[in-house]
Amino acid sequence: MKLSVLGAGAWGTALAASWAPHHAVTLWARNAAELDAMRARHVNARYLPDCPLPDTLQFDADLDAVADHADLVIVAVPSSGLRATLAALAPRPALPPLLWVCKGFEPGSSKLPHQLVAELLPEHNRTGVLSGPSFAQEVAQGYPTALTLASHDTVLAQHLAEALSGHRLRIYAHDDVIGVEVGGALKNVMAIAAGICDGLRFGHNARAALITRGLAEMTRLGVRLGGRLETFMGLSGLGDLILTTTGDLSRNRQVGLRLARGQALDRILAELGHVAEGVTTAREVAALADKLGVDMPITRAVCQILFENLPAAQAVDALLNREIKAEF
Repeated sequence: MKLSVLGAGAWGTALAASWAPHHAVTLWARNAAELDAMRARHVNARYLPDCPLPDTLQFDADLDAVADHADLVIVAVPSSGLRATLAALAPRPALPPLLWVCKGFEPGSSKLPHQLVAELLPEHNRTGVLSGPSFAQEVAQGYPTALTLASHDTVLAQHLAEALSGHRLRIYAHDDVIGVEVGGALKNVMAIAAGICDGLRFGHNARAALITRGLAEMTRLGVRLGGRLETFMGLSGLGDLILTTTGDLSRNRQVGLRLARGQALDRILAELGHVAEGVTTAREVAALADKLGVDMPITRAVCQILFENLPAAQAVDALLNREIKAEF
């Protein structure tokens, strides 16, 4: 297949590198100079400096050329850049099937990616989301990984899952687009919370409780938005939640660890050098939960720490002293 990956961040580069030995893959980015450097050095020095890129991987900063000659387009920009990227694709009379891999809600609108696709590409229904427990660095290095590909078109989902799977990358087909998207977005918020918990040295018991109650929050919101309960027990729900709350390669977990040490959010984000989707997602999810009447105390506590200067230890105390309720 001819694959065009839009976005040369860590995740886009990792997927492109993983698929390049088996498909004709072109990586696109707005910055032609960055692509020239990757082409010359066969490495993404900014995002994946320790992961050599395959010689067969192609690079192109011409969006028209990349989009018009592909069998599949994979949009791998951050959630904040999805609208602009889709708008740039919209003028075409015909588009190949399209996947997105960003995990979050659009800042300001609280819209999920599939809602933006429906708004900006209303005639295009051969679309889907690729998500699941995956660190970009490990995918780029060829470590075994399992993902979920969800589409309302179940035939398309099965076809693309088979086509994009490889020896070390296993992809499962799914039809619950909303559930997969919500799981991918909410796990980033819970990863910030887990980082705070571990940064305060509250131990394994506390982390286990936080992950479990975080899953309950993810599920409540996801089902309220139209997702299915069982989706949150799968790779894009529980699987991704476990990975990002416990693995130190998680940028969102790193945000939490540093917040627990008293570092300012602006400094943390500047030093990370990567997008931490959970920061913007937390605010959007809290607003959405208030609107829908969904109880999400962990998410609200994360927002208080991020945006209201509430000390992390006080936020944890407030969570622990909430009214005692039945678990379900």
